[in-house]
Amino acid sequence: MTPERIAPEEARVTEALDLIRTAFAGMEGRVDPPSSMHRMTLASLTDDARTKELWGIGAPLIACVILTEKPGRLYIGKLAVAEAMQGKGLARALIGVAEERARELGLDRLELETRVELTENHAVFTRLGFVETGRNAHAGYDRPTSITFQKPV
Repeated sequence: MTPERIAPEEARVTEALDLIRTAFAGMEGRVDPPSSMHRMTLASLTDDARTKELWGIGAPLIACVILTEKPGRLYIGKLAVAEAMQGKGLARALIGVAEERARELGLDRLELETRVELTENHAVFTRLGFVETGRNAHAGYDRPTSITFQKPV
């Protein structure tokens, strides 16, 4: 299956929101503070599709990601794969799109963040060629709550 960019007016934006909520539900009670996914709405994701890049795989949608251009890097956010489809190379395909987009935009690296508690995600991103570059604390926390990973392109 080929990743496709999702336009803000497409009904698949709603599918992406549902997929993100379902895929991130397993974090509930595991991460502190709670995921920013809880602040996502159809309006905010539609705006992301307009001002950033929303990519997806499948009809119905089985994987998606939000790509955001930042100085010198392309940020990968809300990478979500349907549970039944995990381990089939869909995250790798979306990372491949991010690498291609970064090169097209003249950026030399990808960046993402994952929560400290989600060690299984750390392993996946390491297998995909990312390396840890920092740890950060959310506002009000005196300990690291997220890990930044980067990958050169």
